[in-house]
Formats: sequence, C-alpha cells, structure tokens
Amino acid sequence: PGPVGRVPLYPGHIPTSTMQKALLAAGSACAALWDPYRHDMVAVLGETTGCLALPKLRDRMRNDPEGYRILQERPRIHLSTLDMARLRGLPDGTLGREYVRFLEDNKVSPDTRMPAKFVDDEELAYVIQRYREVHDLMHTLLGMPTNMLGEVVVKWFEAVQTGLPMCVLGAAFGPVRLNARKLQVLVTELLPWAIRSGSNASCVLCVYYEQRWEQSVESLREEIGIFPPPAVRV
Repeated sequence: PGPVGRVPLYPGHIPTSTMQKALLAAGSACAALWDPYRHDMVAVLGETTGCLALPKLRDRMRNDPEGYRILQERPRIHLSTLDMARLRGLPDGTLGREYVRFLEDNKVSPDTRMPAKFVDDEELAYVIQRYREVHDLMHTLLGMPTNMLGEVVVKWFEAVQTGLPMCVLGAAFGPVRLNARKLQVLVTELLPWAIRSGSNASCVLCVYYEQRWEQSVESLREEIGIFPPPAVRV
C-alpha cells in the first residue's frame, strides 16, 4: 500500500512512498551540500537514504551484549536526561567531563538533534536517533571541534563505521570548503587516522556511554579501538 492512509509507526513518523523518499533525498542532499550546517536537511538525508545501512547497524547492535541492552532500554541523550552538574564535577580526562567541556567550548546542545520522521520501522528510527545523539560523543572521543575540518574528520570516521550514505556524502564533499592549509592537514594527517580508526574500532553504537561517564577518554578509545589523535591543530 502507498503511504496515504498508512498509520504512523511511532510518534512523529511521516509515512512516505519510495518516490517521495527519493525526492526528499535529492532535495535534502542539495540543501545539505550547499549549507552543511543545515542539520534539518542532513537529518532528512540520513533517514531517506539509510535503508541499507540502518538494518546492518541494528544487527550489529543486536549481536553485541551492550548494543542489545541499548536497543532494549532505549536510552536518550538530552539535557533532561543528563546531570550536567555531576558531569562537570568529574575529573579532567573522564568521558563525562570532556563531553561537557566539548558542549560548552563549541556552544552546542544535545537537544538540537532532530527526531526521526521518515524511517518506516520503529526500531530503525531509534538506531538513527541514537546515531545522532552520540555524534557529539564522537567529537569528544576523536578530539575534534565543530569547525568544518573537525566535522569532515568525524564524518570520515562515521562513514567508515556506519556506511550511512549521508556520512559518505559529507566526507566526500566537505573538503571542498577547506582552505589549502587545512586540506593539506586533512589529507596528510587526519584522514588516514580517521579511516584507520573507523576501520579498526568496534561499533560505536554498541557503547552504553551513559554508563561510561567516569571512564577516561583514553581508556575508552583504547577499548573501542580508536587510535590516539594526531598532534595537529584543527
């Protein structure tokens, strides 16, 4: 059956046909490439093109004990679910302290992540929601700011990790906005490290970050398989 008359599968779900998804994907891709900071367009692109990658990510989570628990318990990362004062009070170098430092230094909030709308499966909608909500934790673990170079590096890591087309697109086209110096740093130092780390690391969606706040970033990197970041200014 077509999308008309179909019952939404979860709060906020908008049923769409294959043709509608294709049009949404094309429009959001153009808008996201024009302005990579249009998070709403990046979100739509992720949902309308993730039909092959999302089930694979979900299966990786199902086959991992910690990932399976995340799928069962459905934790969410919002200001309402975070004890910011406690995280701020943790020792320097812990995941919780460095995550709060990242949010404050870059003036970002976990509440800006768009809710899923166009994924036609309730569990897969949670998987892409989880991917969005741990994105800032990827920045924290990789030691990357939210400037264009930092975002491109994180997108390369996520592209290798997740196979999501929107990550691949961001990784491929993001560098065109970098100046010559930053492009050289990307190609010679950061890109090889991001690709090696993304390939070597276990699935980053299978980490229950909310239960790791007191763990050091260094030991969590080691556990996941992320190599130490290169000593370059980003």
